[in-house]
Amino acid sequence: MSAVTSPAAMPAVPQPVRSPGYWSGVFRRFRKDKVAVGAGIVVLLIILMAVFADYVAPADPTRSSMLRRLRPIGTPGYPLGADELGRDMLSRLIHGARLSLFMGVVPVFIAFGFGSLIGVAAGFFGGKFNTITMRTVDIFYAFPSVLLAIALSGALGAGVFNSLLSLTIVFIPPIARIAESVTTQVRSMDYVEAARASGAGSGTIIRVHVLGNVLGPIFVYATSLISVSMILASGLSFLGLGTKPPTPEWGLMLNTLRTAIYVQPWVAALPGVAIFITSISFNLLSDGLRSAMDVKG
Repeated sequence: MSAVTSPAAMPAVPQPVRSPGYWSGVFRRFRKDKVAVGAGIVVLLIILMAVFADYVAPADPTRSSMLRRLRPIGTPGYPLGADELGRDMLSRLIHGARLSLFMGVVPVFIAFGFGSLIGVAAGFFGGKFNTITMRTVDIFYAFPSVLLAIALSGALGAGVFNSLLSLTIVFIPPIARIAESVTTQVRSMDYVEAARASGAGSGTIIRVHVLGNVLGPIFVYATSLISVSMILASGLSFLGLGTKPPTPEWGLMLNTLRTAIYVQPWVAALPGVAIFITSISFNLLSDGLRSAMDVKG
């Protein structure tokens, strides 16, 4: 697992244009990207499946039957087969989407809040404050994300909350780095200099002139981390540092089914396929948003 997405992949900093015409252009450019639109539809369907899992799933995801363990795909009553305890795989995949999406989205958006606050402040005020803040952030940013997540989860202990906290800490540094970079560019714009010359305070300048122009690019970058967060969360569960049985979660399902890979390889691979489809869909959606928000696109 490589480190989180490079800051070089961030979208271009838009000029201070936040009129309805700008957002209409964003929507128009995004709509023309058929791949991004398709990825967005897939993401929406997965979210709806997770939200309405109790109504969509055909069976209880925790009900087991040793007489039906490791049934192949296509078995009557088990369209996607059964796991090592005879539980319906389709139902477990549907219910597992809830926790997998939760662990993919929530840490990123908590980190988005804290990282944006740190990065915007460092980028706007600059000087020694920037140096001290960003060098502190770089201490965490220097570690590969997967190793840092494992180390933090191992120190905090297994569990959903500790995994959530670990992933949030992992994603604050890259988001703060992006926020600092974008804010440094916006700070030198003419409209910011004009506001400063007119006597506006730092708080007013940040609230009125800076945040509106930096949160969009930071948000788009944060969405590209959702797929990374899902994979890391699944990896933590696979290693026994995340969700505990019998809760359905895609990474945990991969772990419990790894011994069945030689008996029912297609059934054992299903959680991995779900993780792949969801993560690639979030990546493609993020790429489409970044391209649509690039005013040079």
